[in-house]
Amino acid sequence: MDVLVVGGTGPTGLPLVRGLVARRHSVTILHRGTHEHAETPEVVQHAHVDPYDDDALGVWAGPRSFDVVIAMYGRLRSVARTMRGRAGRFLSVGGVPAYRGWMNPDLAAGALPLPVPEDAPLVREPADDEKGYRIVRTEEAVFETHPDATHFRYPYVYGPHQLAPREWCIVRRVLDGRRHIVMPDGGLTLHHHGYTENLAHAILLAVDQPDASRAAVYNVGDDDVLSIRQVVEVVAGALGHRFELVSMPYDLAVPARPLLMQPRPSHRVLDLTRIRRDLGYRDVVKPVDALAHTARWLAQHPPERGGIEERVLTDP
Repeated sequence: MDVLVVGGTGPTGLPLVRGLVARRHSVTILHRGTHEHAETPEVVQHAHVDPYDDDALGVWAGPRSFDVVIAMYGRLRSVARTMRGRAGRFLSVGGVPAYRGWMNPDLAAGALPLPVPEDAPLVREPADDEKGYRIVRTEEAVFETHPDATHFRYPYVYGPHQLAPREWCIVRRVLDGRRHIVMPDGGLTLHHHGYTENLAHAILLAVDQPDASRAAVYNVGDDDVLSIRQVVEVVAGALGHRFELVSMPYDLAVPARPLLMQPRPSHRVLDLTRIRRDLGYRDVVKPVDALAHTARWLAQHPPERGGIEERVLTDP
């Protein structure tokens, strides 16, 4: 099949494109050309177009059409609108902040069920969470233009090439030789993440099974959810290091907030029943192995000290 990937050079785009090529699809990636990777198979065609520029995207699309369009980058509403009538199938990537209470746990008690299924309440009012509200409106726009679309709600992504790598908060402390690390409330918080290879695998399952995945929304993420403490222990262990964990109440554990990556220590766990049932999803890389690989990759490719990654993480 002819497949267009809008994006394709990011953390999950790279393994997705490799998987599409391995399936012998003809693949074009549309991106600005600022992030070229040697990992991208040579047979992949590149369209250097800014997916945030609606006019440029429309001009490029012109008379083109594709069997499958996978939208991972750019303004999703605009990409969906531009690809109407040009895509046999439309697959898109959004995010879990669509759920009411995911980003704003101070909403009424019980706003966020655990685990969170796809039919959990969504953000319907901008006053609850402006970003989540816009994410929901974008999902609705996708299905208005592509009623048979398949949409994936991503959690936070980890793995090589992540521009805000949570694990760097741990790896940098290892490289700096620190012996202690602060943990909020013992590091017991569960925060669902997704490894790059696993999330790409989920999308590939939908590409392989068009009938089963038609007109569906899927939570995606790792099968196993590790606590923050377990994440620290796995990352440190992969680098031959051991921390003494210093537990503090969340309100006092300020140094640990970039690692926690959420405004409260409450749990955030997704229900993956639907994608397991419909598409047979299972992790292709276990989180323990994925974290260890990520830790070693970051140690070999450390972000610039004080650079964009650390500024985004607000750490230190």
